[in-house]
Amino acid sequence: QVQLVESGGGSVQAGGSLRLSCAASKYTASTVTYYMGWFRQAPGKEREGVAAIWSGTRITYYADSVKGRFTISQDNAKSTLYLQMDSLKPEDTAIYYCAATTTPRRYIPTMANEYNYWGQGTQVTVSS
Repeated sequence: QVQLVESGGGSVQAGGSLRLSCAASKYTASTVTYYMGWFRQAPGKEREGVAAIWSGTRITYYADSVKGRFTISQDNAKSTLYLQMDSLKPEDTAIYYCAATTTPRRYIPTMANEYNYWGQGTQVTVSS
């Protein structure tokens, strides 16, 4: 069992920056979160993968729409996942979710149905 709690959302003007955090708590010490990611869902749209990281490595994935603007990182000592978002655009407006999966794979999962733990979400609003 893994509990994920996001923070850091808010409102910003286009071109601004925000940093999202996701604190992970494992109820069982032996639980391994092999991959963690950030997803977002805008009104009327499906949840989409934004970025993901292979835990304990520097192997990452970014959606084409955020490459060069967003950076995913992980502080294992603090059990915290981050998403640094720069050069924000109005189309980045959405609820952002932190996700984790305890299923080992040989690739970074990028689809929502590949993750089995989710945070409650944090709103990001970018105005033009």
